[in-house]
Amino acid sequence: MRIHYATQTDVGRRKDRNEDYFGVFREDAPGLTFFKEGALFLVADGLGGHAGGEIASKLGVSIVKDLIKEPPPEPPEDPDADAGYLPVIRKYIKQANDNIFRTNQELVKGNRPMGTTMLAVLALRNKVFIGNVGDSRCYLVRAGEIIEKTIDHSWVDEQVKLGLMSKSEAESDLRRNIVTRSVGTHEEVVVDTYRWHMVPGDVLLMCTDGLINMVKDVDINAEFQKRATPAEIAQRLVNRANENGGKDNITVIVAHISPNLFQLMVTYAVRFFRKHWQQLMWTLLALLFGAACFVVGRFSVKWL
Repeated sequence: MRIHYATQTDVGRRKDRNEDYFGVFREDAPGLTFFKEGALFLVADGLGGHAGGEIASKLGVSIVKDLIKEPPPEPPEDPDADAGYLPVIRKYIKQANDNIFRTNQELVKGNRPMGTTMLAVLALRNKVFIGNVGDSRCYLVRAGEIIEKTIDHSWVDEQVKLGLMSKSEAESDLRRNIVTRSVGTHEEVVVDTYRWHMVPGDVLLMCTDGLINMVKDVDINAEFQKRATPAEIAQRLVNRANENGGKDNITVIVAHISPNLFQLMVTYAVRFFRKHWQQLMWTLLALLFGAACFVVGRFSVKWL
């Protein structure tokens, strides 16, 4: 199973430190038994203004990643049943919540408790299994169009679901960074899970709210309609977020799942030309000049 992915994380323009954390775990990860082909992507955003947000995001990723050491689950008879991979993902996110919550009880005195969002995305051959708490987000992009995305646990998102705010109002509301659910701040946590079907060529985008609060979905979608590599898309999305204000840390993972080999070769060839076109042009001109000199020299000798 081919997965071409790229990661970018940036402190943004307003923060002093980066409280985001992420992890990518492939078939070569030590102790892996949970799957044979695929990848586990983790994205966590430590809660700003809370004690130890940076610690919470790193701790969350370090705990949830251990799910790769679980034995592979038996495939459920009913493909839509709450069985297989999803209960394991949910279990480890809850373990992260228990661990961070206990740490808050024991060590955090007189401060707001540390916490983090947690997005766990398990990409297999034709399925993606997702566990999510908070407002980090996963998108499924097919043929340059966003066809699926996770639901944020944020105040503005709840207002939209209640019909009290439109989606366009939510995208510009100053309270859109207020999360209503997080890992570690309460004794219990509810984990949303998703199961999406994938086809070869699909692209997954995983990101923190530092991207989605700065770049609208229509602009995110536009980046996927250009012929570009995951690294180019990730970098351009981070650049857009910073150009629009960069009010928060920005983490982006772009993963191209089982891409068509011919299209992949064309994409990387286009990237190579864009990066080295001046050098290639000068080389071509030098070759043409050399060929012209050779021809002139041959004709000069002939006429003499």
